[in-house]
Amino acid sequence: MPIYQPWCHGTITRSQAEDLLSKAARDGSFLIRASESIKGAYALCVLFQNCVYTYRILPNEDKKLSVQASEGVPIRFFSMLPELVEAYYSPNMGLITHLQYPVLREDEMDEEPESNNLPPQLPPRNFLANDGKDGEPKSSEQSCKSLSDTYLMRLQHMDMSIIPEEHQTALQEYFRTSISLDAEQVQFGYPNLPGLKKLTMDICKNLNSEISRILPVLEVFHRALDQQLSPGIGQTPKQNWDSGQSISFKLERLTKLLYCIEDKAKMSLFESVGNEGGHRKSLIPVVTFEVKQESLAIPTKMFLKVDVESGKLFLKKSKDGPDDKFFVHNKILQLVKSQRMHAKLVIVAETEKEKILRKEFTFDDTKKREGFCQLLQQMKNKHSEKPEPDMITVFVGTWNMGNAGPPHNIDSWFQCKGQGKTRDDTADHIPHDFYVIGTQEDPLGEREWAYTLKGVLRKITNISFKQVAIHTLWNIRIVVLAKPEHENRISHVFSDSVKTGIANTLGNKGAVGVSFMFKGTSFGFVNSHLTSGSEKKLRRNQNYTNILRFLNLGDKKLNPFDITHQFTHLFWLGDLNYRVEFPSTEAEYIVTKIKQQQYQELLSKDQLNMERNDGKVFLHFDEEEITFAPTYRFERDTRDKYAYTKAKATGTKYNLPSWCDRVLRKSYPLVHVVCQAYGCTNDIMTSDHSPLFATFEVGVASQFVSKQDPNSAPQGGIQIMNCVATLLTKSKTKFFIEYHSSCLEKTVKTLEGENTEHLDGSIKVWFGNQVELTPIISDPEYLLDQHILICVKSTDWDESYGEGCVALRAAQFAYTEFQITLTHHGERTGTLTGGIQLRTSEGTPTEKLYDFIKVEKDDAVASKGKGSDTNRSSATQAHDISNPNYVGMSFKSGHVVDKGWSYSMPPKHIPTDKQGGYDAGNTRSPAGKPMAEDEKPSAMFDNPLYGAMGKSRAKDQDHPPKDLLVPPDPNFPSFKPADSDPDRPPVPTPRHRSFTCSETKPPPPTCIPSRASAHKKPVVPSRSEGGFAPERPPLPSKSRPGVPEPQNPRDYRESAELLGKLRPPARPGQPPPPKDLHADVPKAGRSVK
Repeated sequence: MPIYQPWCHGTITRSQAEDLLSKAARDGSFLIRASESIKGAYALCVLFQNCVYTYRILPNEDKKLSVQASEGVPIRFFSMLPELVEAYYSPNMGLITHLQYPVLREDEMDEEPESNNLPPQLPPRNFLANDGKDGEPKSSEQSCKSLSDTYLMRLQHMDMSIIPEEHQTALQEYFRTSISLDAEQVQFGYPNLPGLKKLTMDICKNLNSEISRILPVLEVFHRALDQQLSPGIGQTPKQNWDSGQSISFKLERLTKLLYCIEDKAKMSLFESVGNEGGHRKSLIPVVTFEVKQESLAIPTKMFLKVDVESGKLFLKKSKDGPDDKFFVHNKILQLVKSQRMHAKLVIVAETEKEKILRKEFTFDDTKKREGFCQLLQQMKNKHSEKPEPDMITVFVGTWNMGNAGPPHNIDSWFQCKGQGKTRDDTADHIPHDFYVIGTQEDPLGEREWAYTLKGVLRKITNISFKQVAIHTLWNIRIVVLAKPEHENRISHVFSDSVKTGIANTLGNKGAVGVSFMFKGTSFGFVNSHLTSGSEKKLRRNQNYTNILRFLNLGDKKLNPFDITHQFTHLFWLGDLNYRVEFPSTEAEYIVTKIKQQQYQELLSKDQLNMERNDGKVFLHFDEEEITFAPTYRFERDTRDKYAYTKAKATGTKYNLPSWCDRVLRKSYPLVHVVCQAYGCTNDIMTSDHSPLFATFEVGVASQFVSKQDPNSAPQGGIQIMNCVATLLTKSKTKFFIEYHSSCLEKTVKTLEGENTEHLDGSIKVWFGNQVELTPIISDPEYLLDQHILICVKSTDWDESYGEGCVALRAAQFAYTEFQITLTHHGERTGTLTGGIQLRTSEGTPTEKLYDFIKVEKDDAVASKGKGSDTNRSSATQAHDISNPNYVGMSFKSGHVVDKGWSYSMPPKHIPTDKQGGYDAGNTRSPAGKPMAEDEKPSAMFDNPLYGAMGKSRAKDQDHPPKDLLVPPDPNFPSFKPADSDPDRPPVPTPRHRSFTCSETKPPPPTCIPSRASAHKKPVVPSRSEGGFAPERPPLPSKSRPGVPEPQNPRDYRESAELLGKLRPPARPGQPPPPKDLHADVPKAGRSVK
């Protein structure tokens, strides 16, 4: 696309185009943007009577362009866009109005380049410049003489006392005579430069002979270390290193050989000692904790000795006492954290006589308790009999190195030592499964930095980590390292970069990314360095949008989705450069607040927090609570003083102390992810930034292989029904939905929806009754870990108007309503509501490793009334307390953050058939844990040491439902998927067009108005307070033959459960309500046939 045309806006989004035309406010205003769905195509946007009409410009086989205007108008073809635009200035060309006023581009302000971010400057090459009088060019002889005089003058001003006299003479002779001969050679097209070659040979005479003597020795050494050669390979062919090769070639060869020899030697040693030969010492040393145990209200000192390698927990009365009393790892059933007393822990274990013991201990502090829990969890994982892990830990670190090399010791960074939410000393030697390190202004080479990182991790963990990927854009770099045991579990590794520097062509600012699959779970990591300067907040927002749109990672089949929807877990790290928005005169006040560790006032003015709250960047991302000082801008070699002023030619520039370096994440709904650490170091001071660290406990899904016979196993099914999309556009095009998932054989499309316009600037689309998706595997162990990606597209352009995600786990037991926020390129574009119902084969999901640690019920949230089911745990509604990521999950209401999705389970009084398989009376955690009927959500999270890790929930408001959703009768014919519909080609027919009203978009509606219809009811969006729908008449669920009653994994948080090993199963539901309670409600909620 010719970017020099003022009306040509390149790759701006559809909503940005509408906004620009709305500001123009003149009929006939127009612009051209690139198509989002068809490569090489464009969109001509024309304003007429406050509506934006969009016409397609498509290339044919000969690359000729044509406008798809009104039907009946002859199609004209043009070679270039300017020619096309010029033609459509004429009236009666098939457009709503002829083109009149081009809308100019909003050119981005160029970022002021930072000298330390740019690549090394090349020497000037304009010595033959035209600076003669009257513009007359100098002769060749004059130019050469001027060049010679210039360099001889420079040489006179240099200290040459340390240079041998013969070399001084050689330099002077070259600049006096030989440089003129070289200049003549260049003029005639001969780039050999004989004078320069002779000079370097004379200066490096001794070096040249020494290299010629050393190179053959290194070649022999290199071949001896080469593992690919067999012992008896014969003699190496003799090479003549003096056969006319230049000194630079020999030096390059010498450097490569030295690097290669170092590589092979280290690899051989590490594999023989570190991996193949076993570790010389225990990977995780034995750790002893001093605790207190109350006996008859008298605290008694005890010692808990954890031996991860042997898989034993010893209970000792004295530190040096005998190791005669211990529990083996498989006899330790559960760890239960106290919610009120943050240092208390209950260990539930099984004795040899199959009795359940419940021992309560109090640690010195909460960090000690957390360290103990992490060690026990590591022990369970290490000795697990499962063939594949279901939980891993990920270290994410980011550091702006300030173009200075790292200090000798950077261990604290990887051990999470310093300020903020940090790790206990007892967990220092617990290795993470993945280490993801992002750097900015990194002066080191890739090889050198990778060796440094591997060496540090080897020293800390005694493991030789494998390099998964490394990618560099100028001085921005990302490195991903993994445990050797995971090497065969990693696949589909991709890396890419995006430049966002000056004019988006320089790589001093931008992003690098890496993505991969870990068995059945996808991961994405983005390291970005955004525009600097306190006043350039909007430019940083644009950087973020450009990275979202153009970073090419992940599965190519998911092209309609940006990177925020392509991965189960996406981590975004780097120097984001968002500042604290205070006047420069408040610098000392900010420093005082930092010294007092009073960060809340400063964080309320943090630009990133404010932009996120306004939904402008990082929509639906999460960040752990910040409890550490700003990481920028320090004086180097100290962490006691912030250097917030910087002298520049234009005056004094202020860089107020700010949290420039951040780590954010975005995960699919109802997956397990918990932040265990988030802080910065205190002792790494070579840069004006402090390194930032974050660690996460992440649930992963394996590449499932069903044990059931595919011929005899019942076919699974996913029913999605009653879908209603509310889109923030007035386009007249029709819409359809695409469903993507790894559990589906192919993409499934619905038929066109039915549009209804609204005066508030939105359009509501009804997508009929139901669509059934057929998963490739019907086993619940597999299906409950899957997600459905949803994309609402236009029929004429095939462009996305919004994307979202639904978790199948939400429909584990019954028909469930969902409400998701639709987004596109990081912007909120609407909402989608509907219902989902899941049919699986027989089977019970296994208990996950992250279920090993629970949080004890607080008295304040204990169940009331009919709390007779002792197997129901204290959990937030539909989600277990051990997964704090999904406690406050719904749309913004008060201080509740829009999580992008919410679910509402059926009312608790639904009658349930015990043989039916739909346990409507129990809501569950992501791991399958039930929830007590009348329990209120708890405000406590998994790691109470650092305070609340989520947002407070708004209070429930009692209000009657505005609509009643009735799940469809299964006998009602469902829509057939339109994925094989021949009537919808990839490129739509020419006569279609769409137009969009340009009026200012109002805020999204808080509820979906009911639609008067005798046969179809809309979906009521879930309440923002926790995502649960208000009380409504019961929806009875029918039984499904062959589906067993869900079995609950063991939970030992209540003492009533400790009477014996075997316990009766949980009651699946409450008794049905009286028959006349809702006599006028029709029967609904039948199972999928």
